[in-house]
Amino acid sequence: MAKTKQFKTESKKLLDLMINSIYTHREIFLRELISNASDAIDKRHYLALTDADKADDYEMFIALDNDKRTLTLSDNGIGFTEEELINNLGTIARSGSKEFKEGLENADIEIIGQFGVGFYSAFMVSKKVTVITKSVNSEQAYKWTSDGTSNYTISEAEKDDFGTDIILELRDNNEENEENYDDYLSEYFVKKLVKKYSDYVRYPIKMDVTKTDYPEDKDEKPITYMETETLNSMIPLWRRNKSEIKDDEYNDFYKHQFNDFDDPLKVIHSKVEGMITYTSLLFIPKKAPFDLYSEKFEKGLQLYSKGVFIMDKNKELIPDYFRFVRGLVDSSDLSLNLSREMLQHDRHLKKIAANVEKKIKSELEKMQKNDRESYNELYKTYGINLKYGIYEGYGINKELLQDLIMFKTTKSDEYVTLKEYTDNMDKKQKVIYYASGKSKDSILALPQMDLIKDKDYEVLLFTDDIDEFMVNILMKYDDKEFKSINQGDLDLIDKKDEKVLDKLSKEKESLLQALKAGLSEKVTDVKLSKRLKDSPVCLVSGEGLSMEMEKVLKNMPNSKDAKATKILEINPNHEIFKTLEKVYETNPDKITKYAKILYSQALLIEGLPLENPVEFSNLMIEFMIDKVE
Repeated sequence: MAKTKQFKTESKKLLDLMINSIYTHREIFLRELISNASDAIDKRHYLALTDADKADDYEMFIALDNDKRTLTLSDNGIGFTEEELINNLGTIARSGSKEFKEGLENADIEIIGQFGVGFYSAFMVSKKVTVITKSVNSEQAYKWTSDGTSNYTISEAEKDDFGTDIILELRDNNEENEENYDDYLSEYFVKKLVKKYSDYVRYPIKMDVTKTDYPEDKDEKPITYMETETLNSMIPLWRRNKSEIKDDEYNDFYKHQFNDFDDPLKVIHSKVEGMITYTSLLFIPKKAPFDLYSEKFEKGLQLYSKGVFIMDKNKELIPDYFRFVRGLVDSSDLSLNLSREMLQHDRHLKKIAANVEKKIKSELEKMQKNDRESYNELYKTYGINLKYGIYEGYGINKELLQDLIMFKTTKSDEYVTLKEYTDNMDKKQKVIYYASGKSKDSILALPQMDLIKDKDYEVLLFTDDIDEFMVNILMKYDDKEFKSINQGDLDLIDKKDEKVLDKLSKEKESLLQALKAGLSEKVTDVKLSKRLKDSPVCLVSGEGLSMEMEKVLKNMPNSKDAKATKILEINPNHEIFKTLEKVYETNPDKITKYAKILYSQALLIEGLPLENPVEFSNLMIEFMIDKVE
């Protein structure tokens, strides 16, 4: 005779919360039921270690019945006694798995369920749930039934084998809310859910699926039949020993798991045991996704707990500068919330994230040292991420990343690290020189390179927009400061020449002041250059914002007013300076026109737009006419 009982929580409101509020996606119910079934088999397997009579071939089975609109999940696990049905299914949020584990002398057993609410997710898709179960500790089977309200019934039942059958009578479709419960009667859809969430559950999950044979003779009709198929792969690749896994297996797994056509550039597989235990399997894609640098790109690693899929992209596990890394983490130490959908922010997750970060850095360093060709390929694709990592957070990660960044130089078309650059520095060279531009050729053509070339110093080529912003955060490497060739003084001439130049600057102060006045607010100063050898003139910037940084900022919204301080430098050894001296002595009114022409030429050399193209054109025509006359 059936016994009707009320849930011990006494509140239908709490049951409604369990069914409708804890889980984000309805489809998650199948993962929860499979995880519970896996726990039930784990318990029976544990008992079988000491009691051979309780051993069996363990499995789960899913059956779909379109006519009755039922989905049934069966397992041959430990089963329930009547008391356990009342205690575990009759009490919301009580976990038999947790009590089982706590009752063991040695609690080192992987049991997925800990909270006891997963079973109730079945009511998200079911109007009625029936449980038929037989415990290995009882000869009597029992039937538990509920429609998800405040009551449930328990009665004796017939069942030949030990284990549990959970029968879900699916809800009717709701067109108004666009809820189609027929999906859970589809073989294809159920197979997809098992593959997505429970592919690595350690026991086989089987289902009878429809198969079709097509005869070679097209006149013959196709033959349709049912065949039992195992839906899950059971043993995760990442839980196997690395020594047993071939490169092709890693590559195939990556391409299937992350929908890529290319093999990964790098595989990082590690297992950590100790205060916290986890396995990580990480991949560096050969090609960057098209949206890697867009706001829509979502970073993150897949998260598993004991082989059960928890989350697709956990952002906490990977820092922004390694956002290109794909992969997964599987840990039994994670603090999951009730729904197993999100994580509590605890020290375990932070510790795993810190370890993953260190591991990636370590592997990249090894790759840079031992497989430079592959690292160069990686750096071409993802180097800008590492530079942004140094720049962001006011340089908090610069020590971590500075040895991973590389640059091409005026002497090398191959990438060099900062350490390689400093190791090769000329003994007389005190700073790390860099120059910004679109290409190596454009940088080599800069007039500011005159004396640098003469002294045969190597210069880092900054061709990415982020470079100067990054180096302003980095400031030094190996106690050597970074120095731009077109910002501030370079101190490239000897003391004797410097004294001569300082003396000449004082003598020609009125000329320099006249040139400065002619350029009004365009420049902050006009001076004789200590860096030019062959070129007549150049523009440099003062401390702070450089002209290259100004270019970048002006292309950004809300940064149109960003301006670098500009200084016009004139080569005192060039013919143009003699001309300026002569003009200032004989026709000083024309000095402003000369100043504007020189300034415009310097702008063009720097790749900056002319501030007044019409004025520049008119001045050039005027000088051409004067020259002819």
